[in-house]
Amino acid sequence: MIVNYTEDGWEIVTQRSHGLLAAQICAQWQKDNQPERWVETLIATAEHDDVYNEFENAELLTESGGPKNFAMTSFQKEYASKLIDMALTKGRYIGLLVARHINFLHGEDPEGKKYCAELKKKEGRWLQEAKTTKRELDASYSLLEFCDAFSLLICQKMVQPEQRKVEISNGPDGIPYVLSGDEEGNLVVEPWPFELREFKVNLESRLLKQLVFTSVESFRDAIRDSPVTLRELRLRKRS
Repeated sequence: MIVNYTEDGWEIVTQRSHGLLAAQICAQWQKDNQPERWVETLIATAEHDDVYNEFENAELLTESGGPKNFAMTSFQKEYASKLIDMALTKGRYIGLLVARHINFLHGEDPEGKKYCAELKKKEGRWLQEAKTTKRELDASYSLLEFCDAFSLLICQKMVQPEQRKVEISNGPDGIPYVLSGDEEGNLVVEPWPFELREFKVNLESRLLKQLVFTSVESFRDAIRDSPVTLRELRLRKRS
């Protein structure tokens, strides 16, 4: 989960909400530059974090009893294997993209390095079964990673004030993209990679006024019972 500290308490964005926002961004990508395996790329972008369910997972609290931000979580083989299995039963191409993302996150992690190496060994067979190429997969994953990075910037409220620019990531074309706000509070991406000149996305969050929790169960109950706030954002091409 993504955790933001506010004056009113902890603002929580679930991993799945973050993934949905990434897919909303991906869905707007310029049609002429969409990967050939477009639907599978879009689905993988939406589901790349689906194994992390705050209503079920155990790794939710810090030692001091606060909610654990996603950057504080460590590699969990059980979660990675479940995510891969879910992806592979939907389709080999989706499985390949999810495997790439696990490697991107944990390929250099001492605890995840061996697991990622095993996934890499399977890539050749999965590419054949998916009737695709490494080049095609690279293009799809570059877009997934871009949308993931963009979504995380929004979820963590890292858009800079006074129209200052922050780098998102390189896109599938290798071009670095930057994000800023305009005078009206819209989000601006440069260069503009989307089909429409402007569009809306949305993001759900929950606010927890209680700062410390004595157990994971009590935290889960608080997450379940907390009202959901829908935040709408408009992305617009700079005129």
